[in-house]
Amino acid sequence: MVRKLFVFALLFAIAGCKKDKKAEGNSITAITSFNIPADSVKLDPFGNAPLSALLKYNSTAAGHTEIVVEGQDGDASSITQDFNDSGLSHAIPIVGLYPDYNNIVDVYLVNSGGTKLARAVLNIKTAPLPQGMPNYIHIDNYDYADMEPGMNLVSNLSNYPAVPDMPYIIDNYGKMRWYLYFANNPDLKQLFYDCGINRLQNGNYFFADRASAKIYEIDILGKILHTWTFPGYDFHHNVIEKPNGNFLITVDKHGSTNTEGVTTYEDYVLEIDRNSNQILNEWDLKQSLDEHRRSLSTDPSDWIHCNGLTYDASDNTIIVSGRVQGVVKLTADNRVKWILGPHKGWGKNRRGEDLNQFLLTPLDASGNKIADTSIIQGYTNRPDFEWNWYQHCPIIMPTNGDLMLFDNGGPRNFNPSSPLYSRAVEYKIDPVNMTVQQKWEYGKERGQDTYSMIISSVQYLKEKNHVLFCPGFYVPIPTGNTQGGKIIEVDYATKNLIYQVSVGAPSTFGWHRVYRMPIYPNNNSYNNSQSSTP
Repeated sequence: MVRKLFVFALLFAIAGCKKDKKAEGNSITAITSFNIPADSVKLDPFGNAPLSALLKYNSTAAGHTEIVVEGQDGDASSITQDFNDSGLSHAIPIVGLYPDYNNIVDVYLVNSGGTKLARAVLNIKTAPLPQGMPNYIHIDNYDYADMEPGMNLVSNLSNYPAVPDMPYIIDNYGKMRWYLYFANNPDLKQLFYDCGINRLQNGNYFFADRASAKIYEIDILGKILHTWTFPGYDFHHNVIEKPNGNFLITVDKHGSTNTEGVTTYEDYVLEIDRNSNQILNEWDLKQSLDEHRRSLSTDPSDWIHCNGLTYDASDNTIIVSGRVQGVVKLTADNRVKWILGPHKGWGKNRRGEDLNQFLLTPLDASGNKIADTSIIQGYTNRPDFEWNWYQHCPIIMPTNGDLMLFDNGGPRNFNPSSPLYSRAVEYKIDPVNMTVQQKWEYGKERGQDTYSMIISSVQYLKEKNHVLFCPGFYVPIPTGNTQGGKIIEVDYATKNLIYQVSVGAPSTFGWHRVYRMPIYPNNNSYNNSQSSTP
């Protein structure tokens, strides 16, 4: 078999092209050559993802594409990606470019036997970051050999309250490698996504927006693929994807009032059908919980402040975090299964059910019921048990079905003068015996160094058995004379610190959520008209 070396020729003269404000300074050139048209590489092709590009080319021999975005911090910081694009026509998304930099991208045509037939070297010049992005990023601790693979997808709030929100991905060296910028997009120029952005099962990203009251699906190049609406409601905080592809979303309902006629908000959950955009279910939390409980808030309108959701496929229930009430598990017909939180102040719901029957009884480390009423009510703690306070980001542990959450800690024990610390905390819940036992925690020992009164997230990292603990508001940064957030990876078994990066923000807001994930989705193909079905 005779091998042919295909030389890529990409000669671009775009210095005089018209560009929008954010793209000023962008240019693309290439060295070595393959005879393809000059517009085969387009930086930020859809105007929303400035550190991405789309490469389109035709080859005279069948093969698939492999690219390497060369890193600034050695081979470990390079991004290598194979694509399922076998054939003669190729459309390749390039992501992971650095801002304000002449990026080097190696492009290979590879045959079915794995032999590299041709190579091109692209030079892609990007523009600086826009205003409002983090003003300081510092790697405090690292053990790169033991880290969970991937990069950090950050639901950035560093420009809060300015809009649009600008989510980004930073690599493990603290370098910006991807972000979304919708200032020039008519639909999303006011984007405020609250808890933020995550990845769908199909590899695309999704988020909801308060301003437009829609759910959006976009690809890694920033192309908007699909939207979902929910007339009669407004979005706040969290949207998640169920295993069947439908969406669960926290909303305000227009015209909602309590029994005294006071307007209420942040107290509904919807399920939206992915394919039909129909609302399949509505949970009115005033029906299932006690809208008059004022143990942690005196505001009759924002009486629960739903800030997080998760879905339990084991029994088809939802778990809702209400910042000033606790965590509740609800059936599909809006019936309470259990309530996790201090026992102080619970009464009846609108159905007349006494909610005290659903409160979980705490256990000590040995599995014995705690009898001390001051602990049960929430006024004091034990070394082996504390309740959750102002919690965010409930997740179900894939290893054992336990519940983990970010326990913000304020005002802990109903006391504004209580010590300031936040925790990642894991609870084992027995729904038959209605008990809860604290199984694991991290963060208390860090004190104010990782205290975040609001927002913030946790993630279980299954490959390494680590936990990502991410306090995101007004967290002191060790150098830089600023505040923001910290991304902290700890070993679940030993609680050893594996990695920590401090991110300073002009607004003192870092983020609502952070997720470790690969920068490319696992389904490594690309189609400009990708389906939005799960």
